[in-house]
Amino acid sequence: MFAKDVPSICYGLRGLAYMQVEVTGPNRDLHSGAFGGAVDNPINALAHIICKLKNENGKILIDGFYDDVLDLTDKERAEYLKLPFDEKQYKTTLDVNELFGEEGYSTLERASARPTLDCNGIWGGFQGEGAKTVLPSKAAAKISMRLVPNQEPEKIEKLFTDYVKKITPESVKVVVKSLHGGKGAITPIDSPAMDAAVEALKKGFGKEPLFTREGGSIPVVSTFQSKLNAPTILIGFGLPDDNIHSPDEHFNLSNFHRGILSISHYYNELSKIKK
Repeated sequence: MFAKDVPSICYGLRGLAYMQVEVTGPNRDLHSGAFGGAVDNPINALAHIICKLKNENGKILIDGFYDDVLDLTDKERAEYLKLPFDEKQYKTTLDVNELFGEEGYSTLERASARPTLDCNGIWGGFQGEGAKTVLPSKAAAKISMRLVPNQEPEKIEKLFTDYVKKITPESVKVVVKSLHGGKGAITPIDSPAMDAAVEALKKGFGKEPLFTREGGSIPVVSTFQSKLNAPTILIGFGLPDDNIHSPDEHFNLSNFHRGILSISHYYNELSKIKK
């Protein structure tokens, strides 16, 4: 659920393309005093590559990356405005002074309905205590891209690989690997199965549910939809502060009971749909 006492239906999930970029310079680690200024540093070269993946406004610069992106409809954007989101509280919770993302979209839209690119890890050179003036032979990074429905992971992997090779300095060598990926999924808000879910949550919670999209990925949902040729409805009753996977993970008992009632109503509403 989007928030406490806010019944909600997730109608969209993002996909994923997860990559690893490995940069190699000299054939061994070198002394930065003896070789610095003469040989390119793979860490510097990798930083150069990462910096060219997005611009200062959060737009991804990979050639063709946005070709298959379906923009949000006016109706979808209107649904986002109904969600009780406090941006000031959001920043306070995360202890950040300013948010960052693709220009022209709200925070919620950027976090769940627009594609992203993030560096998830980076390593190379000396990382121990103290100082060691090494010019490393290798550096690497893991980079993930959250994809929106209609973007194909395999296509994005190739576009990413081609672009990284294009912007890599001639002074180093690069290897790009695809680690894993999955498709996004979306279910029309006005489908009969969705109408049944709305009616069920109204009866279970006593109020109109809101529509949300989730920024994470559940690739099997796309598989269900393509193989079964049927919409997948995602109805959850957990809350953002349930501390999922933590030692004190918990579940609100009120949602537990209202969830049972809602799902009972949902099966009943589904039986009314004409085949």
